[in-house]
Amino acid sequence: MLYPYRHSSLEKLLEKRLLNVILIFLLTLWFKRNSFFRGCVRTRCCLVKVFIIKEGFYMLTLEKNKKFAGRKGPVVVIVMDGMGIASDNNGNAFAKARTPTLDSLMQGDLYRTLKAHGTAVGLPSDADMGNSEVGHNALGAGRVFDQGAKLVQRAIETGDIYTGDTWKELIQKPLTEGAALHFIGLLSDGNVHSNIDHLLKLLDRSAIEGIRKVRVHILLDGRDVPETSALNYLTMLETKLEAINAKGFDYQIASGGGRMITTMDRYEADWSIVKRGWEAHVLGEARPFRSAREAIETVRKEESGITDQYLPSFTVVDDKGPVGAVVDGDSVVLVNFRGDRAIEISVAFECESFDKFERKRFPKVVYAGMMEYDGDLHIPAKYLVTPPSIERSMSEYLSGSGVKQYAVSETQKFGHVTYFWNGNRSGKFSEEMETYEEIQSDRIAFDQRPWMKAAEITDKAIEAVKSGKYRTIRLNIANGDMVGHTGIFQAAVIAAETVDLCLARLLPVIREAGGIALLTADHGNLDEMFELDKNGNPKIDKKTGEFEKKTAHTINPVPFIIYDPSYNGEYTLSQEEAGLGNVAATVINLLGFEAPEDYLPSLVSFK
Repeated sequence: MLYPYRHSSLEKLLEKRLLNVILIFLLTLWFKRNSFFRGCVRTRCCLVKVFIIKEGFYMLTLEKNKKFAGRKGPVVVIVMDGMGIASDNNGNAFAKARTPTLDSLMQGDLYRTLKAHGTAVGLPSDADMGNSEVGHNALGAGRVFDQGAKLVQRAIETGDIYTGDTWKELIQKPLTEGAALHFIGLLSDGNVHSNIDHLLKLLDRSAIEGIRKVRVHILLDGRDVPETSALNYLTMLETKLEAINAKGFDYQIASGGGRMITTMDRYEADWSIVKRGWEAHVLGEARPFRSAREAIETVRKEESGITDQYLPSFTVVDDKGPVGAVVDGDSVVLVNFRGDRAIEISVAFECESFDKFERKRFPKVVYAGMMEYDGDLHIPAKYLVTPPSIERSMSEYLSGSGVKQYAVSETQKFGHVTYFWNGNRSGKFSEEMETYEEIQSDRIAFDQRPWMKAAEITDKAIEAVKSGKYRTIRLNIANGDMVGHTGIFQAAVIAAETVDLCLARLLPVIREAGGIALLTADHGNLDEMFELDKNGNPKIDKKTGEFEKKTAHTINPVPFIIYDPSYNGEYTLSQEEAGLGNVAATVINLLGFEAPEDYLPSLVSFK
């Protein structure tokens, strides 16, 4: 299988482990025969153990918690994706929704809020909204790591991004043979998938290097930024290109389209999105326009109310045809730093035996990502910035300690409760200890079906609890985020109410099993469905007289609730400032173990 969230790379794992066993055996024999080590049992054992740990053969384990042995039933972690806590204004779909279950839980003693944005999840500043990927990284890892945006920013500022072999290989043929250097990526400053500043800096560097021909393929956002802001970012890019071209260069926009229509599919939900991107960027066969601005303005006139993320694919042409189709000898850089929506287009550029759609042409190019989007499958093969290395996640410790785990979500968030939760790692730590289940998402706009697959996810979670097989269960209910991104307020209200209805079904089953539920979110979204002014009131769109829709995440805190029907005052819930990274130690403690020393502190303390 091509896609990293769908398999465990078991063959590679077994092959590596077999080689490790052989090497350890040979190393031990050598120690026994070597006169220096023959009498030194402790040294011999320590060296073998170091080798085992280094090669990944050693299983991490947890110490038992002497003050709390855990409950009879499982610890269930429920991630209510995109449901933050904000003031009750006209744009807060969470506050406007009828949510009696959550309302009751949030009145209890075991409720607080957590930070889920900015530095609390490894982003450059507290002005940066959180996102599902960094949120689930923090939830699963128990620590905070510098994330994509921060790593790329640092690499550009220090110049390290230009000193590696990948950049040198990318610019070789454009410098020596006049080939084109292509940049593909999301054109916004949302700082979730990309940042336009990174692209502008790469364009400046390309000119400094002396690259004469550059083509830019723009993906329009309207999701992590205001929903019709594309022309603002396009103006920034056009200004940069004009300044460079005034020096005698040939830098042009070649193609584009809205991110939900063009290129940026994830989890193999809809490969036709990638196909449309291929046709626009590589083949130059999308609807032709003389400029990107003409494309955007024309479609907006044709389809009143269309938002940027749904703008159709386009190709920029002149009298000779497409201005920037990708051909043999060119170099291509995907400037997005986040992995989930970058993997499929990367596979299309790199995989010889590709069968997801008919590519028509498969140009021989040097292809690189801004980062390595999957560290286990090494997608892509070349990248400009090394991603964070996240080891010793909670799942790895629990697997090594014999704790059976179950993870479930629908396609849109399945990778979050598996790959991102496990520290950007494909597959499982233990086939025996872990069970993953994916429910196929709908393939329609989520405002048209705002209940999504929440009921089916709840069904599976209930089955898992009742089975008695698992000590911990985690699920992501995606409605708050995916429906929040549509900008449709009433749909978001239904989404929040759907989550509450599902909790009303699931929590009694957890109570009957003698378990505990931890409820939280990875970031906010439907808590602000309208843009707010400096006084916190919804902004009015001057053209329509209606509230300005907001489709981006928020920087609001998220709820954290412990539902423990057997609670008898054995522990207290900390009210000190904390973030998503503190949840892992809390889960481990409530399972009856001590958390690793370098994990962020648990949110509970035992008496």
